[in-house]
Amino acid sequence: MRPPGARHGRFGRWVARARLSSLRTTFTVSFAAVAAVVTVLVGFLSYDAAARLVRVDQQTVFAGVVQDLLDEVRQTALSPADFATADADGGPRDEIVRPSGTAVQVLGPDGSVVDRGHPALPVGADDRPLAAAQPAGRLVEHRDVDVGDDVYRVATVSLGGGRGAVQVAQEFSGTEDLLRDLQQRTVLLVGAVVIAAGLFGWWLARRITSRLVRLAGAAEDVARTGRLGIQVPVAGYDEVARLGRSFDRMLGRLAQSEDDQRRLVQDAGHELRTPLTSLRTNISMLRRIDELPPAVREELVADLAQESRELTDLVNELVALAAGQSETEPPRRVAVAEIADDVAVAARRRTGRAVTVRVSGDTVVEGRPAALQRAVSNLVENAAKFDRDGSGPIELVVTRAGNTVRIEVLDRGPGIAEADLDRIFDRFYRAPDARSLPGSGLGLSIVREVAAVHGGEPFAGRREGGGSVTGFTVAADG
Repeated sequence: MRPPGARHGRFGRWVARARLSSLRTTFTVSFAAVAAVVTVLVGFLSYDAAARLVRVDQQTVFAGVVQDLLDEVRQTALSPADFATADADGGPRDEIVRPSGTAVQVLGPDGSVVDRGHPALPVGADDRPLAAAQPAGRLVEHRDVDVGDDVYRVATVSLGGGRGAVQVAQEFSGTEDLLRDLQQRTVLLVGAVVIAAGLFGWWLARRITSRLVRLAGAAEDVARTGRLGIQVPVAGYDEVARLGRSFDRMLGRLAQSEDDQRRLVQDAGHELRTPLTSLRTNISMLRRIDELPPAVREELVADLAQESRELTDLVNELVALAAGQSETEPPRRVAVAEIADDVAVAARRRTGRAVTVRVSGDTVVEGRPAALQRAVSNLVENAAKFDRDGSGPIELVVTRAGNTVRIEVLDRGPGIAEADLDRIFDRFYRAPDARSLPGSGLGLSIVREVAAVHGGEPFAGRREGGGSVTGFTVAADG
């Protein structure tokens, strides 16, 4: 029996593939549909325009031939013999046939055919009276006349004086055959374009969705295994590539956050063991408190109170550090100088030490006020702890330099050893000289976290004349 998670994972992959296949189908159908609409529209308009031009051109040519014949018979008395045979010197018949390929048939005075055309044209009841007509240039036209398998347009013109008539005809079925062939070619072209567009759409959709398939596979692997360190293989510069890179960065941030949380738990567990062990030892001695001398009792109670305070401070700093890693406080414009003044007032009240504040330049930044206040407060309290017997004030200096605001705290304590300058901002690190003092080693680590969130970095050094300088920078508005 498969576990429910496996069935759910397989179903999820099937749904993802179905959606991607649907997207691929949508691309293909969309390309084919757009190509079909555009090609049909262009083909129809092109065919209609070409058909109109061809038909109008042929009609214009035939109308010109008929008009020339009318003008000639009205101006010159012509007989059927003038049209019966082609004149090598260029007779009327040649003038009709040569430019247009028009068929000519001559009728005698009685309406009979005296010179059959090629092809032979039908003589209707309306044509015979024209052969005996006295006026020259009388006209009878017949449209769509079937001659064999072809369709002609026929015009009969009287020669006048009862001398006969001339029939001229032009084939139109060949033009229609040509247009039908053009129509068929247009339909074939439309079909070819639609098929090509569909294939191109399928190829393009496959190329695009293949990267989406990889993204979906990576997401499924993360959901199935819980491993966040999966590399997402996406290349390019389009929206899908941007999505892939964003997904990769998101996984990297999540993996980093998971590693930070794991290290925090491990370090916290290590640091909590010592005070808890000492606390258990002292608690076990409470069972024999009646046997202890009064001085030992007082010392035991004082140790318990001190250890509980240190344990409380350690837990509070762990909570503050964890909150700093997942800070939800929205950033806003805040003046660091005002935060420094508030911290100085609180430090004077808690420690009884003099704290001076010096400000230079515009100290407004885009930041999280609570986090900045916690970081500055940790620096001042750290200075007060190490400069416990100092007579001079603790100095809190806030300055603006370019696009950076610098916050530094100066004291006259024992200073920081050179070997410890690079490690004092590490989590739970305490210098050998400071291990006898209360504290957890998390205060300066919180300062580093806050500085990183605000685009800055912490710093520490030895102060000229004795003491130390600790602080951090914050990216300011441009």
